[in-house]
Amino acid sequence: MKRIVYREWRIPPQRYWSLIGYLAALIGIGALSFGYMEHEGHWVTGMSNSVVWGMPHVFAVFLIVSASGALNIASIGTVFKKPIYKPLGRLSGLLAVALLVGGLLILVTDLGRPERLIVAMTHYNFSSIFAWNIYLYTGFMAIVIAYLWSMADRQGAPFNYPIGVFALIWRLALTTGTGSIFGFLVARQAYDAAILGPMFVALSLAYGLAVFMLVLFFCFEEEGRSIGPRVLRRLRNLLALFVAVVLYFVLIYHLTNLYMAKKDAFEHWLLLGGGFYTFVFWVGWILVGNLVPLWILYHPALSEQRNWIIAACTLVILGGLAAMYVIIIGSQAFPLAMFPGHTILESGFNDGVQGAAASYWPSIPEVLLGIGGVALSLLIILVGVRVLQFLPESLADEVVAPDEEQLAEAVAVKPA
Repeated sequence: MKRIVYREWRIPPQRYWSLIGYLAALIGIGALSFGYMEHEGHWVTGMSNSVVWGMPHVFAVFLIVSASGALNIASIGTVFKKPIYKPLGRLSGLLAVALLVGGLLILVTDLGRPERLIVAMTHYNFSSIFAWNIYLYTGFMAIVIAYLWSMADRQGAPFNYPIGVFALIWRLALTTGTGSIFGFLVARQAYDAAILGPMFVALSLAYGLAVFMLVLFFCFEEEGRSIGPRVLRRLRNLLALFVAVVLYFVLIYHLTNLYMAKKDAFEHWLLLGGGFYTFVFWVGWILVGNLVPLWILYHPALSEQRNWIIAACTLVILGGLAAMYVIIIGSQAFPLAMFPGHTILESGFNDGVQGAAASYWPSIPEVLLGIGGVALSLLIILVGVRVLQFLPESLADEVVAPDEEQLAEAVAVKPA
């Protein structure tokens, strides 16, 4: 592999500042939405005593999960020693930090009492998975910053591999911890499943890579930098593999629930009789987020076209948001079984009432707050690639994989 040259993103200033202006406007709208909900109270949202985590949490958890998955590209290059991925490591680390910051900001502003975050940061209850995640999130950010230093500075080069291994272990713990937030909630029938931890790891790999590929394609297309067919094919095949793994985990999760008698009611409701939630599950998560992207990525003709690969990445992201909606909101909407087997015990919030799902419809301020967090992540990325050298000059095959090309030619001319 030739020496990789990194340089700043050099698109025309007018184009750059127009993008910054659009994102800043979205961030401002999100801030106004937060101020409106903070001043008026959560009654202006679609949330209730039954659905306490609304649309902002959908965006936040998606960004946090994607942050872990975005770092996977750097891990493949460093830890698993795949040279073709090493030029993408810096951008991978930048995306990981940016997505995590955006997701955490949404969480903080959606707390209802964000000023009390200091209490959560100074008084820890280690019997709660939420306390663990404060350490996991802040530690992840510090580790990724050190990881970027080891990639960019010659003095940090000797530490690149050990930091990469540590970052890999930490991000697996982070994503498992995020999934365990739901898996440890034994009161909710949809949660209370150990498989949610590893399933969130699989989700992070697919969604993080899809976001990474879209950002990579956009940055290179805007400036006219080249991406070789070999790199494109590697990323495409990797995304197809991760999407297939997600589909496998979803299948195992629901088959396990169907095998458990106490979760029959929930599975019947979600898979068949949940109305809008059933639609989002089958159409949004399974069809749009898994089956259609797999069809595109494995199609012999479409998988060779960059626009179709971009379409597949976009569908994976939309399916990821649908997945978060089903996991976070749909699982809360299903009525709580206060005492299993005693359906006569009910509460004023439809708990114990079979089939009486809680109503929830996202309000405009909730959606705008989530979009504002996404815009903040993109703003950090754009400023980062513009100011610092995160992007390689070229990802052409002769630059990133000349040895593989020579090997292929040798095999082609080898006599029978």
